[in-house]
Amino acid sequence: MTDTDRLTRLDAACAALPLVAILRGLRPEEAVEIAQTLYDEGFRLIEIPLNSPQPFDSIAAVRKALPADALVGAGTVTTIADVDRLDAIGADLVVMPHADVAVIGQAVAKGMICIPGIATPTEAYAALNAGAAALKIFPAELVGPVAIKAIRTILPTGTRLFPVGGISPTTMEPFKPAGVAGFGLGSALYKPGDSAATVAAKARDFAAAWAAFAG
Repeated sequence: MTDTDRLTRLDAACAALPLVAILRGLRPEEAVEIAQTLYDEGFRLIEIPLNSPQPFDSIAAVRKALPADALVGAGTVTTIADVDRLDAIGADLVVMPHADVAVIGQAVAKGMICIPGIATPTEAYAALNAGAAALKIFPAELVGPVAIKAIRTILPTGTRLFPVGGISPTTMEPFKPAGVAGFGLGSALYKPGDSAATVAAKARDFAAAWAAFAG
């Protein structure tokens, strides 16, 4: 996959709904049902963190089940070995809690969309120079909207910033002046044990909140 292909797919996913579903704790036996529910509610960015039970099995199953316009992959990716294993199962996304340029470079070399975690301008530029497609602002509770706005002003035009950490339908609004491109959604969207119906209801609330935020 070329850089253009990666960015085209990310552009399309973000145009549909720029909210990353972070499904920490998802089990393989429920993975397809939960992911399909989210897809049906408009989500196109699906992340299964590697500290979930048998995450590679879940990622492989979800990638196989969902249409190609969904971007499916892993969060909490911390090593090159993780990237190689994700590549072997056809994952699209590599989402990181940090900005290790070696891991970013490997993800890019394998043709995956990499979204590393950053909290400072130094980390942001290192990640972008290594080939990051977007930046995860983590933890958003610590960095905050004011700091994110300041960081965004010195980044290349069009850099996508996704705050992650403590995001709910009622906490998006303060980030509007910061010009963020979307959000990563964790336990407010999915908690282990949630039914598909529960996740669908939460997904609708988030989609409505984004529509109001972006409107």
